[in-house]
Amino acid sequence: MASRPASQSDRARRQARETTDAPRPSRAGGDSRTTVSAPELDRLIHERMRLGIVSALAVNETLTFNDLKKLLKTTDGNLSVHARKLEDAQYIACTKSFEGRLPKTEYRLTAAGRRALERYLDHMEALIKATRER
Repeated sequence: MASRPASQSDRARRQARETTDAPRPSRAGGDSRTTVSAPELDRLIHERMRLGIVSALAVNETLTFNDLKKLLKTTDGNLSVHARKLEDAQYIACTKSFEGRLPKTEYRLTAAGRRALERYLDHMEALIKATRER
């Protein structure tokens, strides 16, 4: 069976799944442990490369494409795909310009991106605390 190219609606559904804050289902049945229903991790940020981009931008006002590429030790294609996903979610902003004849792409973390990172870090801290209390 041949695969078909992803349509805009397919991409929109996939992005909605990645950014959902829907509660997780609790354990059912005879499990005697108490489980707390919690929002899912922000899948958009949870992916390693995207978390690296957002984290780097959280501690730097702006970074160029080449700065991020060196910092994260990744390829042009990998960085551009992940940066585009964050840009589509409005977590980062991209500014393109020229320095002389050379193109320059700069990224900065948006207010929405900073809030998303704070929520993500709060969630991870809660998971760590819950795990250590067991």
